[in-house]
Amino acid sequence: MTALALDVGGTKLAAAVAADDGTPLQARSVPVPRKDVWGACAGLLREVAEIGEGPVTAVGIAAAGPVDTNAGTICPINISEWSSGFALVDAVRSVFPDARVDLVMDGAAATLAEQRFGAGRDVADLLGVVLGTGIGGGLVLGGRIVRGRTGNAGHIGHVVSPYGTTVCACGGVGCIETVASGPSAVRWARAHGWEGPDGVALAADAESGVGVAAAALERAGTALGQVIASAAALVDVGRVVVGGGFAQSARHARLRFVQDLQIVPAELGALGTLTGASIVAAGHDWIT
Repeated sequence: MTALALDVGGTKLAAAVAADDGTPLQARSVPVPRKDVWGACAGLLREVAEIGEGPVTAVGIAAAGPVDTNAGTICPINISEWSSGFALVDAVRSVFPDARVDLVMDGAAATLAEQRFGAGRDVADLLGVVLGTGIGGGLVLGGRIVRGRTGNAGHIGHVVSPYGTTVCACGGVGCIETVASGPSAVRWARAHGWEGPDGVALAADAESGVGVAAAALERAGTALGQVIASAAALVDVGRVVVGGGFAQSARHARLRFVQDLQIVPAELGALGTLTGASIVAAGHDWIT
């Protein structure tokens, strides 16, 4: 019998065989194509299934949100072909009709992976934050994912920040994603005279002491610190794991907002989300 893990990201699809302990084995990946995304996804799943031993009996899916775990659908903003909704669970079942198929939000999967195998492995309760072109996250309490009403619990990117004044892609105003994501910090820096190309350059200039770049990350980090402290107080966790390509902004957070809270870097990197999907596929106790 074979269990598979699938990670649907904004730019990449990844899949692996899920080991009994929940670790992903022999991972394969392909870029998200402009057209026929499901065709690429199905091909990748079939390719990885051939590596396994026996028929596919379970598939754990971690997908970029918003998700609806009740309906089995995803609406990833960065995949235009699916942005209005795609019934991913039903599609996977069409390929593996005898398999158990479970869907979780990517941030939740990454947080579960960090709790089991990474920076949160010695605690049961964990808030995860993923910083990049957007801001995602997940919540694990008692060693299990908290999914919430639709599967989007822990999506911290849409908590409102006092620093936020602009409209978010979600339609709300003031979400922390409009302040502390990579593109948002770059926009603020450019509005104040910085002329660099992207978030990588912004972080490098901040480390070198360039005033506007440092101020941009200071602003992003302070706003993020406030939101993390508020979220952590609400769900009563003592540790927050921060990962993603723009995680360096968290180093600029003013910790007066989080005096008793541990904020630690993620350890699993790019494999975190796929590892979470693998844990789900392996069938361990993973959901509240």
